[in-house]
Amino acid sequence: MLRNKEQDKRRWLDLAPGDPVIVIAGKDKGKQGEVLRTIPDQHKIVVKGVNILKRHEKAGQRRRGVQVAQGGIVDFEAPLDYSNVMLVCPHCGRPTRAKHTVLESGARVLVCRHCGEPYERVRKTEAQ
Repeated sequence: MLRNKEQDKRRWLDLAPGDPVIVIAGKDKGKQGEVLRTIPDQHKIVVKGVNILKRHEKAGQRRRGVQVAQGGIVDFEAPLDYSNVMLVCPHCGRPTRAKHTVLESGARVLVCRHCGEPYERVRKTEAQ
């Protein structure tokens, strides 16, 4: 069965900004960090402090719509493939594959495969 463009646009990821993850493959294997942003259509995520690359910037260049006043070498976090990270359970502290379940209230949640506890995201408010 061929996939059409509409199905590709509806792709989603289990991870969201603020979730703790550990890298399981690649040059940064074993490092832990927090998800900064997700790029679902490319199946990638950006993790804080992981996959740091250097970019040489000229003074006066525009990068992502922002004027760069001073040139030099800029360090930034590059996107990782979603399959190279695992969610870290906040209850047992172990990397886990998340299991999808539906609670009695009808809410869908992720559940840790090791301890069985539901994963509850901590929503960051703008005041923090």
